[in-house]
Amino acid sequence: MKILFIGDVVGSPGRDMVQDYLPKLKEKYRPTVTIINGENAASGKGITEKIYKQFLEWGAQVVTMGNHTWDKKEIFEFIDDAKYMIRPANFPENNPGKGIVYLNVNGTEIAVINMQGRTFLPVIDDPFQKMDLLIEEAKQRTNIIFVDFHGEATSEKQAMGWYVDGRVSAIVGTHTHTQTADERILPGGTAYISDVGMTGPYDGILGVNREAVMKRFLTSMPVRFEITKEGRTQLNGFVVSIDKNSGKATKVERIMINEDHPFFG
Repeated sequence: MKILFIGDVVGSPGRDMVQDYLPKLKEKYRPTVTIINGENAASGKGITEKIYKQFLEWGAQVVTMGNHTWDKKEIFEFIDDAKYMIRPANFPENNPGKGIVYLNVNGTEIAVINMQGRTFLPVIDDPFQKMDLLIEEAKQRTNIIFVDFHGEATSEKQAMGWYVDGRVSAIVGTHTHTQTADERILPGGTAYISDVGMTGPYDGILGVNREAVMKRFLTSMPVRFEITKEGRTQLNGFVVSIDKNSGKATKVERIMINEDHPFFG
């Protein structure tokens, strides 16, 4: 069994890359399940119902979110009906939506969990305690558990990776938009990477117009951040092979597609 994960899709450049390359990635890797982080998919902040449905039409089975979940207010109108969208499970209990989803693929059940860190991000519920609860719940149904851990600090992501080692099949970091080169299988059989990276503009800074970002650093004055819609683009992802009986990861691979790292099908 293989799970393909596509890192934070940023604006229309990111959506275009998904539409163009997802069929090619599926042909190459033959994933059982494809997951997309879509929290930046609508103009860099949030997601719309139209984009959520597009991701499903293009071949995703689950869409995960993050700290920008509520940035597009229309999400409140559809998230409870979005069967395959999950937001961080450690958002307060009174928030709409859910943090875990189960898929049944040819008789094999797969649990997908979304969780958010607290370091340098809004203080929400404890992700470690919430992870314990959801792993315990998921284990009643399946050994195959995939986690998108949306966090800022590498230390917190590594801590969570070691904390769940041997209890989940894979945990991938999202949010920083910069792919890390630390993919590995931890001793307990859990696949890990600190950050999958982003899908969208290649010549911006984290997907944003670089001139605006540099001006912010040079002047310390407020500036308007906008998605870079012209220039080169990129797609970053992660694919993990999992033994469907034990739920242990057997192989991991980073995916980086840009002009400097062309895609070879």
